[in-house]
Amino acid sequence: MSQNFQTNYQPLGGASDRDVIPTEVDVERDDDLSPDTHTSMVFHVVPKSSKSRWNHLEDLDSFFTRVYQYHQNHGLLCMMLQQIFELAQFIFIIVFTSFLFTCVDYDILFRNKFPPDFNVTLTDKITLPDAIRTHDQCMEHYTWKMVIVILLASVFWVLRLFHAGFTFFQFWEIKLFFNKALGIHDQELGNITWEEVEQRVMDVQVEQRMCIHKEVLTELDIYHRILRFTNYFIAMVNKEIIPLKFEVPFNGEMVFLTKGLRFNIEMLLFWGPWAPFKNNWHLSDEYKRLEKRHELAEQLNKRFLYTGIANLVLFPFVLIFQILYSFFYYAEMIKREPGSLGSRRWSHYGEVYLRHFNELDHEMTARLNRGYKAATQYMNIFSSPVLAIVAKHMAFACGAVFAVLAALSVYDEDVLQVEHVLTFMTVMGAVLAGCRVFIPDENLVFCPELLLRRVLAEVHYLPDHWREKAHTSRVRQEFSQLFQYRAVHMLEELVSPIVTPLILIFRLRFKALDIVDFYRNFTVEVVGVGDVCSFAQMDVRRHGSPTWQPDILSEDLNQPDSSSKPGMTTDGGKTELSLIHFTMTNPKWTPPQESSAFITALRTQAQRDMNALPTVQEENALFSSLNSLSCDGGLGMAATSLFRPPWMATGPQVGAQLQQSFWSPRGLRGGMSHVEGSRHGPSGGILSSIQQMGQSSVEGPIGTSSITSGPIIDPVLAPSTIGPSSMMGRSLGPPMPQDLTAVDMSLSTLYLHELHQRHRHRAMYTDTPQNPPSGPQGPPGGAFHTVPFHSGPPPDSGAALSVSFQQAQEKTPLLAEP
Repeated sequence: MSQNFQTNYQPLGGASDRDVIPTEVDVERDDDLSPDTHTSMVFHVVPKSSKSRWNHLEDLDSFFTRVYQYHQNHGLLCMMLQQIFELAQFIFIIVFTSFLFTCVDYDILFRNKFPPDFNVTLTDKITLPDAIRTHDQCMEHYTWKMVIVILLASVFWVLRLFHAGFTFFQFWEIKLFFNKALGIHDQELGNITWEEVEQRVMDVQVEQRMCIHKEVLTELDIYHRILRFTNYFIAMVNKEIIPLKFEVPFNGEMVFLTKGLRFNIEMLLFWGPWAPFKNNWHLSDEYKRLEKRHELAEQLNKRFLYTGIANLVLFPFVLIFQILYSFFYYAEMIKREPGSLGSRRWSHYGEVYLRHFNELDHEMTARLNRGYKAATQYMNIFSSPVLAIVAKHMAFACGAVFAVLAALSVYDEDVLQVEHVLTFMTVMGAVLAGCRVFIPDENLVFCPELLLRRVLAEVHYLPDHWREKAHTSRVRQEFSQLFQYRAVHMLEELVSPIVTPLILIFRLRFKALDIVDFYRNFTVEVVGVGDVCSFAQMDVRRHGSPTWQPDILSEDLNQPDSSSKPGMTTDGGKTELSLIHFTMTNPKWTPPQESSAFITALRTQAQRDMNALPTVQEENALFSSLNSLSCDGGLGMAATSLFRPPWMATGPQVGAQLQQSFWSPRGLRGGMSHVEGSRHGPSGGILSSIQQMGQSSVEGPIGTSSITSGPIIDPVLAPSTIGPSSMMGRSLGPPMPQDLTAVDMSLSTLYLHELHQRHRHRAMYTDTPQNPPSGPQGPPGGAFHTVPFHSGPPPDSGAALSVSFQQAQEKTPLLAEP
């Protein structure tokens, strides 16, 4: 049985003579990447230009990651300035903290005693120099504890200095790559999108063969290399392999994920010296063998334990630095905006839970930022009447006291010299700002379902059991785990040095066997890319759920090889939504046949629902989606026109109305480097298919439509001929603004959720076992409860499970070269 999980993979760039080769022989390889000396040889002549220094790169993961970081951070100058100021900031924190502990005489500062030769009169004042000790006095107040802390901080600073120097030389190479190979200078980075950089990188691959195992790289290959470990982490959180939910007494279920905890998990599972990965692109072969699972799980269990103990030993130093950094960082922010801690932000867990497979950082940030306003409005409509009454009266009292003291200080500034007056005014202002958080806005309208639908349109993922229960306190509490107060975020980061080792020791290490099984069952090898998480392939046939398929396609995909395997599907429609999102943000990418069939079926069903709008609206998924999206005010007139019959809403009219509705200041961005998706407008989604349907409807006589009832698929959109120039939305109508890409994705998300809900309702009222409801069903037990995933086989069924997962281990299921 061990042979079922063996892969035949050679490390990328293994040639020892890759540095200086005038010409080389490039031998055609089979899928196992082994050379065949009997095949005909194709001579690849390396160009003599300066670009030849980037051919046959060994670690393309690190190289493409640095290319992305260089583009997003606006070049080498900005990156090194950031490094220098971070080093200076660290020195400032250590020196300033030491000065406050040793060189300030607080008895003199607080007038508990007077400095020498001080004349105690009514007119004399204590100045700051009087409270500062001399150099000798400062040295006398140094203790051995402070010396140890400063020495450890100095060692850490020196390590960061070496890292900054190493980073400089790494990104100097990337600067030369941008300037010479890509033809992009640093001053142009802010005006070039990532899509353009990506296309130029693929052109350089054709010329230089950076990857020796593939002649042509695709967009998905580049994303796989940049997000290899991120996709694994997203999948593990989606399948609840990594425990992030904990039952807290008197509070119920809580979600805990901080920077420190994620750093430790990723170090142990991905890039650390004892991680399961042999290198950045290859999982150790022993993790692919079934008979090694218990031995590997025991080793991983010990690593979690030792890392947790190390965190316990170091937590006092980490906690001290965390407190100091939080104090210096948040003190200025609170002084500038006292109510800032009452604002909200997306939590670390929310960023993982809501992230698509193969979604870069700037794409996720742009998407979550668009949902910030609706999420804030949704959370603000919930208020406790008791707290609101108490907060109003406390705000009135604090405001009155603050106003009187402010008026007196304006009349005579000597009032501020009275003891604790300034402190009292500061406290009153902070309490006043805190009370405003609990006072509801009198202009808000209580419409939780509508606001939550607007949030769903932007963030794309919400549990099923939240539907029609947005008004309940349970949903509000669970949503607060995704969208938390800044004060809660600050508190979690402060307690992270204490909680992180406890999670590693008492929770995470007992999931070691599940993690080992996850690596074995959901790792596939892709030619020219290496080992990747199979979920990141976005294969809707293998990892998609039947309840997230269009009606046209569900019968074809609902076969025993895809739906009967336990634990093979993602929860919440992540595979399907990730595929749609990646297709829209990379319009030139050619999907595999199964993915093309899914997108084609989704667009075709939307066209059929659009054609049925004049007669059926209440049960129409497209009508519900358009209605939810138009309530945001974004689609507006365009959505109203789409409710008309096809012969009344022509393609050019829809395109013009969409332009008028969306070409607004909110669509303008400060820099092209952080733009999400393509500059050429939406493609591959529901919106573009509706526009195409409107255009085709005016080609015939008035009162007729070229799209008739029935499962008719446009020949242009057929899976066999689908490609960048067909499915990716080269419409004949007027070009639509770039901001409509996000609108197209929002409409496609709402429409797919509507189809999913209809599948679930049909499955609830029928006895057919072919369409079981998948994803979170909302049973008791807390937020985001999903179907259990049993990654380990029963005691007597290990061989049967290894056979059932054999197809999940097949080599290159989607990206094999023809």
